[in-house]
Amino acid sequence: MYEPIRNKSVHSMAGDPDFPHRSREEELDIRLAGHLTALLTVTDELHALAPRAGGALDAAELTAAADRIVEQVARLSGGHHPLRAEPSGGDPSRIPALHQRARMLAGNALSVATSRHDAAAMALTAERLEAHTTALPDLATA
Repeated sequence: MYEPIRNKSVHSMAGDPDFPHRSREEELDIRLAGHLTALLTVTDELHALAPRAGGALDAAELTAAADRIVEQVARLSGGHHPLRAEPSGGDPSRIPALHQRARMLAGNALSVATSRHDAAAMALTAERLEAHTTALPDLATA
């Protein structure tokens, strides 16, 4: 009644030796480095806006945070430092949205760092999550 299958299924994943497979740890390293690189970009944007924001942003804290993020990304990617985009600067009214984005990225990175059991990345991302969370109410009342 049914015709037998004559060809290999296109849905099978078994035994393709030419395809480079990564381990779970390597995939988590790549994902964590990506989240941290995105967080670095937002941190650089906030740093560029710091002189125009008055006392709302601490440029020295943002510089130190960016340096620590670069160290973590380099560690995760085998010593390769992340490419850094030139901050666009712009309107200081973007600061709350940037803090919100940074908080989201730090939370994503924290969840990946936790699944990797990476204490250094967990500490850094938890610190950045707290910093951006506390910055949001201060900006809303200013």
